[in-house]
Amino acid sequence: MMLGILALFLGRTGLAARVVSLIPSAIKAGMIMGAGLAAIVVVFDEGGRFSQYPFTISIAVGLAFYLIFSRHFAKLKASGGAWATLGKLGIFPIIVLAIIIAPLFGEAPWPDVEWGISQPDFALMLSEYTVFGVGLPPLSMYVTAIPTVLAAYIVLFGDVLQSKALLDETDDMRRDEKVDYNPDRAHMIFGGRNLGMSVFGPDVVMCGPLWAAMQVVITERYKEGKAAMHSIFGGSGSFRWGTNTGLLLLPIVSLVQPILGIALALTLLIQGYVSVRIGIMEARSQRDLGIAGVIAAVLVIKGATWAFAVGVLLCLLIYGRRFFSGENDGTFTKDLTSDTTPQRPASDSTKSLHESDASLDVH
Repeated sequence: MMLGILALFLGRTGLAARVVSLIPSAIKAGMIMGAGLAAIVVVFDEGGRFSQYPFTISIAVGLAFYLIFSRHFAKLKASGGAWATLGKLGIFPIIVLAIIIAPLFGEAPWPDVEWGISQPDFALMLSEYTVFGVGLPPLSMYVTAIPTVLAAYIVLFGDVLQSKALLDETDDMRRDEKVDYNPDRAHMIFGGRNLGMSVFGPDVVMCGPLWAAMQVVITERYKEGKAAMHSIFGGSGSFRWGTNTGLLLLPIVSLVQPILGIALALTLLIQGYVSVRIGIMEARSQRDLGIAGVIAAVLVIKGATWAFAVGVLLCLLIYGRRFFSGENDGTFTKDLTSDTTPQRPASDSTKSLHESDASLDVH
């Protein structure tokens, strides 16, 4: 509730967009990279998903990366036919593969398919999970929760940066549609949603502004052109309508239930891959990259609050008065420049060398 009120306040006053625009590129890069690395660590950490489903995750994730990011498969899709159809299915083939191979490796049971429609227990939720049943906490709890709210907002702010970076990356490839991402409007939307959820159905997992893995899959498909996805709004809407419909159908729910942990690992690893790539590209100089690397490591180990504080301190120490502007040393363009710079003809170089030798002999 308090997080929703804070987000609504920042969005309504226009402070959200100002804060996003003022954050140094080094901190943006570090927070986005850190989110990606944290997602990967969750999967491979001791006791994580990989230790439970090592063979299934290895095979399924390998295929997922090939289908989504491989240049070779992109060429196969362009040739049309069955390859193009397979590419349009997104991560669906990987989920189907996981349902089959996980039981074969003994990492999950075979699904016990049930028929019918899911029947959520709304009465139980209202009586034991919402303010209508358990009541509102005392005022003292709201006061003591203020530091937690601020820490949660820093995590949320990292998602805002990542969401904006993902959408900005599509601009160069899709000139036919202008995607106007407004941080103020985004704050108003998820702030209002969180405020409503705090009353009618609090769910911490669903309180963030971004489902990163879903947005990655959508934007990767969107970048393939209008034939692949007419509009990013239609693509996102279709994805959500499909997932929400699936939650109501018991055959689908019971079919994927044994491999939910594998599906989560898949989405986290896709998020990690893209977040690290985008985070690095947010940097503008080699100093930015160094700061971002430290921020990302601190975020993984100590959390977003510590990471943000370390980022502010490092930017102050390294950039001083140029805290907000930073620097741009051409790190991401110098290789391109050197490759495209015309080479001096060999004859000219040889001629200059002979002339210098001759002048030395004269002297």
